[in-house]
This record gives sequence, C-alpha cells and structure tokens, in this order.
Amino acid sequence: MKVSLKATYGIMAALDLAMRNGTSPVQAKTIARRQAMPLRFLEQVLHAMKNAGLVESLRGAHGGYLLSKLPGEISLAEIVEALDGPLTPARRTSGRRGRERTKPDSLLSGVWERVRQAELGVLSAVTLTDLVQRHQQLEQERALMYHI
Repeated sequence: MKVSLKATYGIMAALDLAMRNGTSPVQAKTIARRQAMPLRFLEQVLHAMKNAGLVESLRGAHGGYLLSKLPGEISLAEIVEALDGPLTPARRTSGRRGRERTKPDSLLSGVWERVRQAELGVLSAVTLTDLVQRHQQLEQERALMYHI
C-alpha cells in the first residue's frame, strides 16, 4: 500500500493535535515546527482535513486547529481517505473492452481484493488514541536509553 506524503503529514498533524488533548487550539506553524513539516504544505493538508470534518479552525491571536472529534473516534482510514481519496479503488480493467479478463486478472483479482480489505481493516482499527499511546511508549523507551 502506498500512502502519500500528504496523508502522512495529515496523520502526524492529527497526532500532534491529539497529544494536546483539545486543551487549546494549536497553530499550524507550531505543528509544522514540532513535526518538521513545510508550513505551506501543512496548511493545505489542514484545510483538506477541515473540509472533511476532522479538524476545526479558530481565528484570532489565540486561534489554531483542534480535532473535531475525540482522538479515539478518528481512525487512520478517515484521515487517509480525507487526503488521498477513497480507499476502495475503482475496478481495474485489462484495457480490452468487451473481451474476457486475462488469466492473471482472473487468477489474482481475489487476492488483491483480500489485500485491500486487510489494509482497510487495519487503517480503520487504528485510532489517534492508539498512536498517542504508541508515541508515549516510544518516548519512554527513548528516555530510558539515555539513563543507562
């Protein structure tokens, strides 16, 4: 499965917002700095996420972005679909209209569908809360390494 840089940045921006736990809005430039992302690209990502209903924006000196739902209610599948489009690809055709499917198409189509379903299942099962917990675990392990 290929995930675009746009979707990766969206996931990392959403993780950053989830880690702040909705206490106050977070400015895009702050997220960009913490996550080492280009600000202009991140702003486009956040705009797309806002249009998809995943984040809210507040204007003003103390404005910024907030998650529109609890972190446990936002799956990676939602973020990827908001930024890359539907995870259910259009049916592939062999390019031969009106002719039978090729042997590889007939043989492998069921396998590719199972792979797609597995990918979708994993992305749907992982929420921002899961990523926050994983991030905290990695930070603890990293902190312990420095004390040895």
